[in-house]
Amino acid sequence: MRIRLSRVAPAAAILLLSACKQAAPPDTAAKVNDRSISHAELDKQYRFQFGNMSEKPSEDQVTYQKLELLRTMMDNEIMLQRAEKANLMATDSEVEAKFNELKTPYTQEEFQKQLQARNMTVDDLKTQLRRDLSIQKLFNKEITSKINITDKEVTDFYNANKASFHLAEPHVHLAQLLVTPRPDPSVRNLKGDKATNDEQARKKILTLEQRARGGEDFSALAQNFSEDPNTAANGGDLGFIGESSLDKANPELRKMVMSLQPGQVSPPIKTEEGYRVLKVISKEPAGQRELADPRVQQSIRDQLINRKDQLLRAVYYEVARNEAKVTNYHASKVYEGWGKK
Repeated sequence: MRIRLSRVAPAAAILLLSACKQAAPPDTAAKVNDRSISHAELDKQYRFQFGNMSEKPSEDQVTYQKLELLRTMMDNEIMLQRAEKANLMATDSEVEAKFNELKTPYTQEEFQKQLQARNMTVDDLKTQLRRDLSIQKLFNKEITSKINITDKEVTDFYNANKASFHLAEPHVHLAQLLVTPRPDPSVRNLKGDKATNDEQARKKILTLEQRARGGEDFSALAQNFSEDPNTAANGGDLGFIGESSLDKANPELRKMVMSLQPGQVSPPIKTEEGYRVLKVISKEPAGQRELADPRVQQSIRDQLINRKDQLLRAVYYEVARNEAKVTNYHASKVYEGWGKK
């Protein structure tokens, strides 16, 4: 399995320039402002994501995976510190509510197996939930609350895409989460999360299914974790798909999709590309869907909101990185060590 290490250096180049002449503090993988991320924390997160691989990864694979993981940890730390500064940290009751929501679909034994599969304890999961909920509260305040879609934008979108709202046959509006087993470093999502083999992909899609069934926003899950470059940025939205297209693709898939009601999520589906979880957003009869239809307006608003949300999140991450003082000692060490080989 080849790892194109040439892709690692450009991704970390800016961080390396700031770190190459600084001595790394003991057991410090990176530093975000005045807070350190230890090698122990990096190793722990690595075990969460890659600890149960059936095939032992090569040294280069481990190096690449840790670089990608540390970059995500640094971004999360930047956002967490902003949430703290804005007094937006998740409360104990919010963490417990989300924990119970995730736990509800399972028996105690099944839930423990889920945790063991990820090398996590209950405390580990609650710590992660507190971070995720706090960052989401930050995004809600700094991004979502600032998105405003006008009636004119909705009308303009409809007029520019009117033909797409005419359905020659019954259609299903779908969204997807896709996880691929191939170690392709070009795949990007907001979390930088990537499975690199079939076992990781299977475990990741099961976790995403669990979170989607637990009530987490499907669009946000797709933006953060889906590995489809064509739909992740738009919240996994596949648009409206005709019943005949589903039948041609896979009759069993069509049967399963048509059995779901709007709002329901499918079990994981294995395809040539990897593993998918589908969500049925709506089912529409044949004919022209008019702008006066509230569902049409809502569909357009959702698409426009997703576009602006994705754009603003990308901008917000860049602004936050610019304003933070970040030093990646681990990347610097890898780079310097590579030059000595």
